[in-house]
Amino acid sequence: MDAESLSSCSTSSRWCVPARWDQAGDRTGRRAQGLDCTVVELDGQFRCGGSDAYEKWVIDLLGLDGGMPSQWEPDGKLQLLTAETPQELEDFLVARREEGYGARMSAGYCWKWTTKITPEMTTLPEDVVIGQWSGPWNLYGDRSVLGAPPAPLWATDPAGFGQVGCVYTAQGFEYDWSGVIIGPDLVWRTDRWVVDRSASKDPSFTKATPDDDVDRLIRNTYKVLLTRGMVGTILYSTDAETREKLRSLIHPASRAEAAALV
Repeated sequence: MDAESLSSCSTSSRWCVPARWDQAGDRTGRRAQGLDCTVVELDGQFRCGGSDAYEKWVIDLLGLDGGMPSQWEPDGKLQLLTAETPQELEDFLVARREEGYGARMSAGYCWKWTTKITPEMTTLPEDVVIGQWSGPWNLYGDRSVLGAPPAPLWATDPAGFGQVGCVYTAQGFEYDWSGVIIGPDLVWRTDRWVVDRSASKDPSFTKATPDDDVDRLIRNTYKVLLTRGMVGTILYSTDAETREKLRSLIHPASRAEAAALV
């Protein structure tokens, strides 16, 4: 929840909390109805372990508000790590789950998503392929198939750990540990990010979608994915130069060092 005024109105033991800020009315109107009103100012956000510094770091990292990538300075609220391979990222998350944390892996929309599971399939298609590593996307739709939860339950059902979440499934959810794969649609080149729309498999992008819109949407996709973790986030990029850039901004870089922080 972002900083905003939350109005709570009580009459004897009954409380009414508006679901939206524009339903709250004002104190004068509430008093006219004979209601006592208390306005509580929320001066912080509660995503990412409540780390305002991390959310700003992500926005600057992606250049979404005119900022530039900067060194991550740990603030004690959220842990930030990098992985050298997708297997290292997955192994790290498996270890966190064994310690009792929730964890999910997500990725940019850079691989075709098999949305139809046919009767002859015995396992989910492993659409996300990076070198020798591969994994299935989360299920498409509202039906459980082959032991995997439907898309709306991917982030909350323990069986969802076995699939890679896309932005359309991950948005709106949070989990303890977030593993994010930055695909070839966003790479670091020398001193700036380069968006490669040809690397995106997002069907919402058509030939008529302007390059500027695609650029912004891809960066926003990673903003969503990078702000799902409440305890920590571990990053991996499919691109070597981008991994090097991330290593220069985030310490420690290796899984072995990171494990000691948990």
